[in-house]
Amino acid sequence: MKKTMIMNIITLFMVSLLLMSTTTALSVKKNQINNLVEDDLDPLVNLEVTVEINKIRSFEKIDQQIPSVEIIDLISDPDFYVKVFINNQEFRSEVWQNTKYLYGIGWSATLDVPDDEEFVDIKIQLWDRNFPSDRLCDISKNGKDVELKYSLKTGHWTGDDERTNEDVSGYGRLNGCDDGSIYKLSRDCEMWFNIYQNDYDGDGIPYWTEVNEFGTDPVLNNIGEDFDNDEIPIEWEWKWGYDPNSWDNHSNIDPEIDGLNNVEEYITAKWGSDPFIRDLFIELDLMDESPRGEKSELPEGAKELLYTVFDRQNVVYHLDDGKWDESGSEIIPFDEATNDDKDGELDEIYWKYFLHDDPSNWRKGVFHYSVIIYNCTGPGGHAFRVNSFQMSSKYIEKKASNPILNRDIVFASAHMHETGHTLGFNPIPGHTRLALYPWQPLWWLFRPYKSCMNYGYMYVMVDYSDGSRPIIDLDDWSRMDLTFFQRSGWH
Repeated sequence: MKKTMIMNIITLFMVSLLLMSTTTALSVKKNQINNLVEDDLDPLVNLEVTVEINKIRSFEKIDQQIPSVEIIDLISDPDFYVKVFINNQEFRSEVWQNTKYLYGIGWSATLDVPDDEEFVDIKIQLWDRNFPSDRLCDISKNGKDVELKYSLKTGHWTGDDERTNEDVSGYGRLNGCDDGSIYKLSRDCEMWFNIYQNDYDGDGIPYWTEVNEFGTDPVLNNIGEDFDNDEIPIEWEWKWGYDPNSWDNHSNIDPEIDGLNNVEEYITAKWGSDPFIRDLFIELDLMDESPRGEKSELPEGAKELLYTVFDRQNVVYHLDDGKWDESGSEIIPFDEATNDDKDGELDEIYWKYFLHDDPSNWRKGVFHYSVIIYNCTGPGGHAFRVNSFQMSSKYIEKKASNPILNRDIVFASAHMHETGHTLGFNPIPGHTRLALYPWQPLWWLFRPYKSCMNYGYMYVMVDYSDGSRPIIDLDDWSRMDLTFFQRSGWH
């Protein structure tokens, strides 16, 4: 009996010690939080800043008006490498040889920075290794270097890239064409990057912001929490400058007028959307190959041309072609001839493979729908709903077989043309059967409208017109209506 009592007393004593130890540890942590040392921006960690490079793309010139350039630029793709300077300390990446397009790079540079100084100076450069001397590529609207100031208090940066409507290329994205050099050879490229600091609770929101702005606990990870019940969690609102403690009507906020409200921008954030620049989302579905081995496809080279032509204009192109996580892209069973009548087989494909028989499917308000079939009983390519279009591979492959045409350009030009019909272009000079060939007078009349929407340029160029010609021209890039695709009905 006495032994039992002694054992109980010892157990209670040990539990009390454990509780006291835990309480003391929490008290120490709370004291650290509540008594912020003025010259320490985060007493919970030794601060480090990381610059991460995620994607690099060369903006090759695809308007087929290439002036005289060094021969090396015509026979070799870039050998890219990156230099990052953090508080003047240089970091250099590996060399990625002979490629225009780099995805999922994940290269980063990290530096231990002073905990008592708010701002960290950062400079980013993109280089092309060449003999006898390397060349600096253009990724900035202000010269070729990108200079930024990163705040350890807010976790955001300003300078040659910032989170405002004035930064037309977007936050964490750099565009060498922003200086007006779209149609000039100046080594224009785009780069996607991120800057962040280490954070005790792992939610990415800096200690100073949690304590002084949000009133959240910097020891607790708040990812996914929606304190103001406005359908958007704290981490997205922090990144894009919204107050997570104040309700916003995000379903009706669309500052860049691209047809995606903030709720949809949050849903598509995993695919790179930005609520302050124009995003163009397209779901691409393909028909399975024929019994004869004929493929219905959009060539990879054509996809890259499409990314380039839209991205350099800061209409960021997102093509769901089946390679994404949580992709909606699908393979459609082969059909020798697909009927394009209203309520016909194309419409059945739309309902089954795009909407999945759900008229309120959220993708309807976000994605344009592109389907490449084998053979349409009607035109070789056309919009069959206000947000949807088809291309017939049998017809496009026949065009591409012309030895004077480039297959990637043929496919990309046709795809961009049909996309244009979901972007509200009206009128379209040269979009008539009387302007198909040089022996037709209207072909020459509408020649100043230099756009793939004009039949006279379709299959030979991948671009819309910029409106720079003095007569019979239209600025497609300015008149583009990215909300047009959301209207109901047939095209």
